[in-house]
Amino acid sequence: MKEFTSIDDILDFAINNEQNAVNFYTKLASESTNEEMIKVFSQFAKEEMGHKAFLTKVKNESTYTVRDKKILDLKMSDYMVDVKPSPNMPYEDALVLAMKREKNAFKLYMHLSERAPNDNLKKLFNSLAVEESKHKLRFELEYDEHVLREN
Repeated sequence: MKEFTSIDDILDFAINNEQNAVNFYTKLASESTNEEMIKVFSQFAKEEMGHKAFLTKVKNESTYTVRDKKILDLKMSDYMVDVKPSPNMPYEDALVLAMKREKNAFKLYMHLSERAPNDNLKKLFNSLAVEESKHKLRFELEYDEHVLREN
């Protein structure tokens, strides 16, 4: 992982990571031919834009509120095969893709938390990890409701 020399370096890295997620989900939405998938991927992109805006605000204003909360992890994505994004992917595959992406974002923020130079920044990245775990849980519940229960 990249070596950081300042808090701004860490925040810039995280902001860039969120922009990559926005680009990823936006591209999937634009390539999809299924209206439901377009809607799902567009919503994912919107949520990632919110994270980017939050991080940008933290960087510009040097202030933030941290929510200390744990989120249930169903660990479904731990047992799923990786899927490749495609324009006509089924909803099930889109959910798996989203779960795995949110899990990786969670891991990234936990790793950044471990490397943060002060307690406030550690708490910030822990809070962002919690947000990513909320997203992952939402996708796991959706998968349970619409895929596992139908099979």
